[in-house]
Amino acid sequence: MVLFSVNAIPSVETYIQSVKNNQRGDDREHVETRVEIRPVFATANKSTLLEMITKEAENRKVAPINAKVDSVWKAIPGYNGLEVDIEETLKLAEHHLTPNQINYVMKEIEPKIQLDDLAPNPVYKGNSKKPMVSFMINVAWGNEFLPSMLETLRKENVHATFFFDGSWLKKNTEMAKQILSEGHEVSNHAYSHKDMRTISRSKAVEEISKTEDLLKQLGVKNSLFAPPSGYFNQETIQVASEFKLQTVLWTFDTIDWKNPGAGRILERLSTNVEPGTLILMHPTVSSRDALPGMISLIKKKGLVLGTVSDLLSSKRITGQGQIMK
Repeated sequence: MVLFSVNAIPSVETYIQSVKNNQRGDDREHVETRVEIRPVFATANKSTLLEMITKEAENRKVAPINAKVDSVWKAIPGYNGLEVDIEETLKLAEHHLTPNQINYVMKEIEPKIQLDDLAPNPVYKGNSKKPMVSFMINVAWGNEFLPSMLETLRKENVHATFFFDGSWLKKNTEMAKQILSEGHEVSNHAYSHKDMRTISRSKAVEEISKTEDLLKQLGVKNSLFAPPSGYFNQETIQVASEFKLQTVLWTFDTIDWKNPGAGRILERLSTNVEPGTLILMHPTVSSRDALPGMISLIKKKGLVLGTVSDLLSSKRITGQGQIMK
Protein backbone atom coordinates (compact mmCIF):
# COMPACT_ATOMS: atom_id res chain seq x y z
CA MET A 1 0.00 0.00 0.00
CA VAL A 2 1.08 3.59 -0.66
CA LEU A 3 -0.10 6.52 1.47
CA PHE A 4 -0.72 10.00 0.06
CA SER A 5 -1.36 12.97 2.38
CA VAL A 6 -3.85 15.74 1.73
CA ASN A 7 -3.57 18.93 3.82
CA ALA A 8 -6.73 20.37 5.31
CA ILE A 9 -7.23 24.13 4.73
CA PRO A 10 -9.85 26.72 3.54
CA SER A 11 -13.24 25.70 1.99
CA VAL A 12 -15.35 23.04 0.29
CA GLU A 13 -15.53 25.22 -2.84
CA THR A 14 -11.74 25.42 -2.88
CA TYR A 15 -11.54 21.66 -2.40
CA ILE A 16 -13.87 20.90 -5.30
CA GLN A 17 -12.04 23.28 -7.62
CA SER A 18 -8.67 21.85 -6.65
CA VAL A 19 -9.92 18.32 -7.41
CA LYS A 20 -10.90 19.46 -10.88
CA ASN A 21 -7.53 21.07 -11.49
CA ASN A 22 -5.32 18.55 -9.75
CA GLN A 23 -2.72 16.83 -11.93
CA ARG A 24 -2.01 13.13 -11.67
CA GLY A 25 1.77 13.45 -11.50
CA ASP A 26 4.29 11.07 -13.05
CA ASP A 27 4.56 7.27 -13.03
CA ARG A 28 6.36 7.21 -9.67
CA GLU A 29 4.06 6.71 -6.70
CA HIS A 30 6.13 8.88 -4.34
CA VAL A 31 4.72 12.14 -5.79
CA GLU A 32 2.51 13.81 -3.19
CA THR A 33 -0.66 15.64 -4.31
CA ARG A 34 -1.87 18.40 -2.00
CA VAL A 35 -5.61 19.15 -2.07
CA GLU A 36 -7.33 21.81 0.03
CA ILE A 37 -10.29 20.76 2.21
CA ARG A 38 -12.16 22.13 5.22
CA PRO A 39 -10.12 22.38 8.42
CA VAL A 40 -13.20 21.05 10.22
CA PHE A 41 -13.22 17.77 8.24
CA ALA A 42 -11.96 15.98 11.33
CA THR A 43 -15.46 16.35 12.74
CA ALA A 44 -17.19 15.48 9.43
CA ASN A 45 -19.50 12.49 9.41
CA LYS A 46 -18.75 9.27 7.58
CA SER A 47 -20.89 10.08 4.54
CA THR A 48 -19.17 13.44 4.03
CA LEU A 49 -15.73 11.87 4.30
CA LEU A 50 -16.75 9.12 1.90
CA GLU A 51 -17.97 11.67 -0.63
CA MET A 52 -14.73 13.65 -0.44
CA ILE A 53 -12.59 10.53 -0.75
CA THR A 54 -14.63 9.14 -3.64
CA LYS A 55 -14.31 12.38 -5.61
CA GLU A 56 -10.57 12.52 -5.09
CA ALA A 57 -10.27 8.81 -5.94
CA GLU A 58 -11.52 9.50 -9.47
CA ASN A 59 -8.83 12.11 -9.90
CA ARG A 60 -6.04 9.80 -8.72
CA LYS A 61 -6.98 6.74 -10.80
CA VAL A 62 -4.34 5.48 -13.27
CA ALA A 63 -5.58 2.86 -15.73
CA PRO A 64 -3.62 -0.40 -16.12
CA ILE A 65 -1.96 -1.20 -19.46
CA ASN A 66 -2.55 -4.58 -21.05
CA ALA A 67 0.29 -6.75 -22.33
CA LYS A 68 0.32 -6.91 -26.12
CA VAL A 69 2.14 -8.27 -29.15
CA ASP A 70 3.80 -5.44 -31.06
CA SER A 71 4.57 -5.82 -34.77
CA VAL A 72 8.20 -4.77 -34.16
CA TRP A 73 9.00 -5.50 -30.51
CA LYS A 74 6.85 -8.63 -30.22
CA ALA A 75 5.64 -9.37 -26.66
CA ILE A 76 5.37 -6.25 -24.48
CA PRO A 77 4.55 -6.72 -20.77
CA GLY A 78 1.59 -5.00 -19.19
CA TYR A 79 1.79 -2.42 -16.39
CA ASN A 80 -0.38 -2.16 -13.30
CA GLY A 81 -2.67 0.78 -12.75
CA LEU A 82 -3.38 2.55 -9.47
CA GLU A 83 -6.53 3.46 -7.63
CA VAL A 84 -7.47 4.67 -4.17
CA ASP A 85 -8.42 1.97 -1.68
CA ILE A 86 -11.53 3.82 -0.57
CA GLU A 87 -12.35 1.49 2.34
CA GLU A 88 -8.87 1.70 3.91
CA THR A 89 -8.60 5.43 3.27
CA LEU A 90 -11.96 6.00 4.96
CA LYS A 91 -10.90 3.96 7.99
CA LEU A 92 -7.79 6.12 8.42
CA ALA A 93 -9.78 9.33 8.00
CA GLU A 94 -12.41 8.23 10.56
CA HIS A 95 -9.76 7.46 13.13
CA HIS A 96 -8.00 10.80 12.52
CA LEU A 97 -4.56 9.16 12.63
CA THR A 98 -3.11 12.27 11.00
CA PRO A 99 -4.88 15.44 12.25
CA ASN A 100 -6.43 17.58 9.50
CA GLN A 101 -5.22 15.26 6.73
CA ILE A 102 -6.60 12.47 4.61
CA ASN A 103 -4.00 9.79 3.98
CA TYR A 104 -4.88 8.18 0.66
CA VAL A 105 -4.08 4.48 0.52
CA MET A 106 -3.31 3.39 -3.03
CA LYS A 107 -3.59 -0.12 -4.43
CA GLU A 108 -2.40 -1.62 -7.70
CA ILE A 109 -4.83 -2.81 -10.36
CA GLU A 110 -3.53 -5.54 -12.63
CA PRO A 111 -4.19 -5.41 -16.38
CA LYS A 112 -6.72 -7.89 -17.75
CA ILE A 113 -4.11 -9.22 -20.21
CA GLN A 114 -0.74 -10.27 -18.78
CA LEU A 115 2.41 -11.44 -20.56
CA ASP A 116 1.54 -15.08 -19.81
CA ASP A 117 -1.82 -14.64 -21.55
CA LEU A 118 -0.18 -13.89 -24.91
CA ALA A 119 0.69 -16.50 -27.52
CA PRO A 120 4.37 -17.58 -27.33
CA ASN A 121 6.50 -14.65 -28.53
CA PRO A 122 9.96 -13.37 -27.64
CA VAL A 123 10.43 -10.32 -25.43
CA TYR A 124 12.89 -7.62 -26.48
CA LYS A 125 11.97 -4.87 -23.99
CA GLY A 126 9.82 -4.05 -20.99
CA ASN A 127 6.84 -1.70 -20.80
CA SER A 128 7.91 1.84 -21.69
CA LYS A 129 5.86 3.25 -18.78
CA LYS A 130 7.96 1.40 -16.22
CA PRO A 131 11.12 3.40 -15.37
CA MET A 132 13.33 0.34 -15.03
CA VAL A 133 16.09 -1.34 -17.04
CA SER A 134 17.86 -4.69 -16.59
CA PHE A 135 21.29 -6.20 -17.11
CA MET A 136 21.15 -9.64 -18.72
CA ILE A 137 24.57 -11.29 -18.43
CA ASN A 138 25.05 -14.37 -20.60
CA VAL A 139 27.70 -16.65 -19.12
CA ALA A 140 29.47 -19.35 -21.11
CA TRP A 141 33.07 -18.16 -20.67
CA GLY A 142 35.08 -15.37 -19.03
CA ASN A 143 35.24 -16.53 -15.41
CA GLU A 144 38.19 -14.26 -14.74
CA PHE A 145 36.00 -11.14 -15.02
CA LEU A 146 33.04 -12.35 -12.96
CA PRO A 147 34.45 -11.56 -9.47
CA SER A 148 35.07 -7.89 -10.27
CA MET A 149 31.68 -7.55 -11.99
CA LEU A 150 30.00 -9.07 -8.93
CA GLU A 151 31.93 -6.68 -6.68
CA THR A 152 30.63 -3.70 -8.67
CA LEU A 153 27.04 -4.96 -8.55
CA ARG A 154 27.36 -5.58 -4.82
CA LYS A 155 28.81 -2.12 -4.17
CA GLU A 156 26.05 -0.44 -6.18
CA ASN A 157 23.29 -2.64 -4.69
CA VAL A 158 22.22 -3.75 -8.17
CA HIS A 159 20.78 -7.16 -9.02
CA ALA A 160 21.22 -8.55 -12.52
CA THR A 161 20.00 -11.67 -14.33
CA PHE A 162 22.67 -14.21 -15.27
CA PHE A 163 21.80 -16.63 -18.07
CA PHE A 164 23.95 -19.73 -17.65
CA ASP A 165 25.14 -22.00 -20.42
CA GLY A 166 24.52 -25.48 -19.00
CA SER A 167 27.97 -26.86 -19.79
CA TRP A 168 29.50 -23.88 -17.96
CA LEU A 169 27.11 -24.31 -15.04
CA LYS A 170 28.00 -27.98 -14.64
CA LYS A 171 31.68 -27.06 -14.25
CA ASN A 172 31.17 -23.92 -12.16
CA THR A 173 28.50 -24.81 -9.63
CA GLU A 174 30.21 -22.98 -6.75
CA MET A 175 30.45 -19.75 -8.74
CA ALA A 176 26.79 -20.09 -9.69
CA LYS A 177 25.88 -20.58 -6.02
CA GLN A 178 27.79 -17.42 -5.10
CA ILE A 179 25.98 -15.42 -7.80
CA LEU A 180 22.65 -16.75 -6.54
CA SER A 181 23.53 -16.04 -2.89
CA GLU A 182 24.17 -12.38 -3.70
CA GLY A 183 20.57 -11.90 -4.77
CA HIS A 184 20.98 -12.15 -8.52
CA GLU A 185 18.55 -13.98 -10.75
CA VAL A 186 19.88 -17.02 -12.64
CA SER A 187 18.28 -18.45 -15.76
CA ASN A 188 18.60 -20.73 -18.78
CA HIS A 189 20.96 -20.12 -21.73
CA ALA A 190 20.66 -23.65 -23.22
CA TYR A 191 23.35 -26.27 -22.64
CA SER A 192 26.05 -26.13 -25.29
CA HIS A 193 25.63 -22.81 -27.11
CA LYS A 194 24.08 -24.33 -30.23
CA ASP A 195 22.41 -22.31 -32.99
CA MET A 196 18.81 -23.04 -32.00
CA ARG A 197 17.61 -22.33 -35.55
CA THR A 198 19.46 -25.26 -37.04
CA ILE A 199 18.88 -28.08 -34.55
CA SER A 200 16.00 -30.54 -34.39
CA ARG A 201 13.09 -30.15 -32.03
CA SER A 202 14.32 -33.06 -29.91
CA LYS A 203 17.76 -31.44 -29.66
CA ALA A 204 16.17 -28.11 -28.67
CA VAL A 205 14.27 -29.91 -25.91
CA GLU A 206 17.53 -31.51 -24.75
CA GLU A 207 19.43 -28.19 -24.77
CA ILE A 208 16.82 -26.47 -22.62
CA SER A 209 15.97 -29.40 -20.34
CA LYS A 210 19.57 -30.26 -19.38
CA THR A 211 20.22 -26.70 -18.18
CA GLU A 212 16.82 -26.55 -16.53
CA ASP A 213 17.70 -29.68 -14.53
CA LEU A 214 20.96 -28.09 -13.37
CA LEU A 215 19.10 -24.95 -12.27
CA LYS A 216 16.64 -27.07 -10.30
CA GLN A 217 19.56 -28.69 -8.51
CA LEU A 218 20.48 -25.17 -7.33
CA GLY A 219 16.94 -24.76 -5.99
CA VAL A 220 16.00 -22.31 -8.74
CA LYS A 221 12.47 -22.11 -10.09
CA ASN A 222 13.28 -20.59 -13.46
CA SER A 223 10.93 -18.74 -15.83
CA LEU A 224 13.27 -17.33 -18.51
CA PHE A 225 15.23 -18.57 -21.52
CA ALA A 226 17.83 -16.62 -23.53
CA PRO A 227 18.79 -18.39 -26.79
CA PRO A 228 22.55 -18.52 -27.48
CA SER A 229 23.72 -15.66 -29.73
CA GLY A 230 20.09 -14.59 -30.00
CA TYR A 231 19.45 -17.30 -32.62
CA PHE A 232 15.96 -18.81 -32.53
CA ASN A 233 12.95 -19.72 -34.61
CA GLN A 234 9.29 -20.16 -33.76
CA GLU A 235 9.85 -23.76 -32.73
CA THR A 236 12.50 -22.60 -30.25
CA ILE A 237 9.97 -20.26 -28.65
CA GLN A 238 7.34 -22.99 -28.60
CA VAL A 239 9.67 -25.50 -26.93
CA ALA A 240 10.69 -22.92 -24.30
CA SER A 241 7.01 -22.17 -23.70
CA GLU A 242 6.35 -25.86 -23.07
CA PHE A 243 8.88 -25.60 -20.23
CA LYS A 244 6.94 -22.53 -19.04
CA LEU A 245 9.88 -20.30 -19.99
CA GLN A 246 9.61 -16.84 -21.54
CA THR A 247 12.09 -16.35 -24.39
CA VAL A 248 14.09 -13.16 -23.76
CA LEU A 249 16.25 -11.22 -26.21
CA TRP A 250 17.68 -7.73 -25.72
CA THR A 251 17.03 -4.08 -26.52
CA PHE A 252 20.66 -2.91 -26.30
CA ASP A 253 23.71 -5.05 -27.11
CA THR A 254 27.04 -3.98 -25.62
CA ILE A 255 28.76 -6.06 -28.35
CA ASP A 256 31.40 -6.59 -25.67
CA TRP A 257 32.71 -9.77 -27.31
CA LYS A 258 34.29 -7.49 -29.94
CA ASN A 259 36.17 -5.68 -27.14
CA PRO A 260 34.96 -2.17 -28.03
CA GLY A 261 36.25 -0.67 -24.78
CA ALA A 262 34.27 0.81 -21.91
CA GLY A 263 34.12 4.28 -23.45
CA ARG A 264 32.40 3.11 -26.61
CA ILE A 265 29.82 1.08 -24.65
CA LEU A 266 28.98 4.09 -22.48
CA GLU A 267 28.77 6.41 -25.48
CA ARG A 268 26.27 4.15 -27.23
CA LEU A 269 24.27 3.42 -24.08
CA SER A 270 23.86 7.11 -23.20
CA THR A 271 21.78 7.72 -26.33
CA ASN A 272 19.90 4.42 -26.35
CA VAL A 273 18.86 3.57 -22.79
CA GLU A 274 15.23 4.26 -21.88
CA PRO A 275 12.51 2.75 -19.69
CA GLY A 276 12.17 -0.95 -20.44
CA THR A 277 15.66 -1.48 -21.90
CA LEU A 278 17.19 -4.95 -21.63
CA ILE A 279 20.99 -4.61 -21.73
CA LEU A 280 22.97 -7.61 -22.98
CA MET A 281 26.52 -8.23 -21.82
CA HIS A 282 28.98 -11.02 -21.05
CA PRO A 283 31.78 -11.37 -18.49
CA THR A 284 34.35 -9.57 -20.67
CA VAL A 285 36.99 -6.94 -19.98
CA SER A 286 34.95 -4.26 -21.79
CA SER A 287 31.79 -4.89 -19.78
CA ARG A 288 33.76 -5.24 -16.55
CA ASP A 289 35.31 -1.81 -17.10
CA ALA A 290 32.09 -0.22 -18.36
CA LEU A 291 29.81 -1.56 -15.61
CA PRO A 292 30.35 1.17 -12.97
CA GLY A 293 29.78 3.89 -15.57
CA MET A 294 26.72 2.11 -16.96
CA ILE A 295 25.13 1.96 -13.53
CA SER A 296 25.90 5.63 -12.87
CA LEU A 297 24.54 6.70 -16.26
CA ILE A 298 21.31 4.72 -15.82
CA LYS A 299 20.68 6.09 -12.32
CA LYS A 300 21.34 9.67 -13.46
CA LYS A 301 18.59 9.23 -16.04
CA GLY A 302 16.19 8.46 -13.19
CA LEU A 303 15.88 4.79 -14.07
CA VAL A 304 15.87 1.87 -11.63
CA LEU A 305 17.93 -1.28 -12.20
CA GLY A 306 16.19 -4.60 -11.54
CA THR A 307 16.28 -8.20 -12.65
CA VAL A 308 14.72 -9.28 -15.92
CA SER A 309 11.80 -10.82 -14.02
CA ASP A 310 11.31 -7.51 -12.19
CA LEU A 311 11.29 -5.67 -15.50
CA LEU A 312 8.82 -8.05 -17.16
CA SER A 313 6.49 -8.01 -14.16
CA SER A 314 3.48 -5.71 -14.44
CA LYS A 315 4.10 -4.45 -10.89
CA ARG A 316 4.87 -0.80 -10.39
CA ILE A 317 7.94 0.78 -8.79
CA THR A 318 7.72 2.69 -5.51
CA GLY A 319 9.47 5.97 -4.76
CA GLN A 320 12.23 3.93 -3.10
CA GLY A 321 12.95 2.18 -6.40
CA GLN A 322 11.45 -1.15 -5.30
CA ILE A 323 8.80 -3.32 -6.91
CA MET A 324 5.52 -2.95 -5.04
CA LYS A 325 4.57 -6.15 -3.18
